[in-house]
Amino acid sequence: MAGLGRVLLVGAGPGAADLLTVRAVRALSEAEVVVHDGLVAEEVLALAPREARRVSVAKRRARHTLPQSEINALLVREAQAGHVVVRLKGGDPFIFGRGGEELEACRAAGVPVEVIPGVSAALGCAAEIGLPLTHRELASAVTFVAGTCQGLREQDWRGLAGPGRTLAIYMGVATADAIAEKLMADGVAPDMPVAIVERGTCSGAQALRTILADLGEAVRRAAVASPAVIVVGRVAALAEARELRAAAVPEMSA
Repeated sequence: MAGLGRVLLVGAGPGAADLLTVRAVRALSEAEVVVHDGLVAEEVLALAPREARRVSVAKRRARHTLPQSEINALLVREAQAGHVVVRLKGGDPFIFGRGGEELEACRAAGVPVEVIPGVSAALGCAAEIGLPLTHRELASAVTFVAGTCQGLREQDWRGLAGPGRTLAIYMGVATADAIAEKLMADGVAPDMPVAIVERGTCSGAQALRTILADLGEAVRRAAVASPAVIVVGRVAALAEARELRAAAVPEMSA
């Protein structure tokens, strides 16, 4: 019987392979099984040994290759078979990556597990367009939220956006109109600056600026598709215009 293996929950960062941490690259070099998300770039997967088995558990809106419970069971099963399992996740495992659930499953099964953080999508996308998520004069707090359709109306975002605060929204492209309506209903000014970054740090990336009232239309005009991050707050006005795709939107206040 094979000895007990281990699971490494590894953040693959926002896309570009050179944004991986040294520890993440080292973990990939030791992998015998790589269980990866659909957002992980091929150049990142190529860092694992050629003989390592690659298992895609790609998730898309309303279509999952495997339910989360089966992913958890897969990790445990492969480790119990004696393999070094790298669970490779876009961004950071603990920011909308369900890394916490996988960690709990491994612990419950007595499987050794380690978490290797990654550059989360909001951080990578913001850095690419010169957008500081906090700024001494504009924002002293930043919050990450998921903009997925399920339960959006029930989520309490009051106080998360507005003067002095930055809101970074993951998975919000499909619900951009509802997000804008929700925030304005909670008192956020319609002319609050917004930046949208699609495929940040990857080839084919695009970025644009708009205002909150025009968010949904801006997404449609530019045909923004997931993965993308939406940043709402005064800091969005600082994004470098020379790096942004023109969106032909109303002038926004800083």
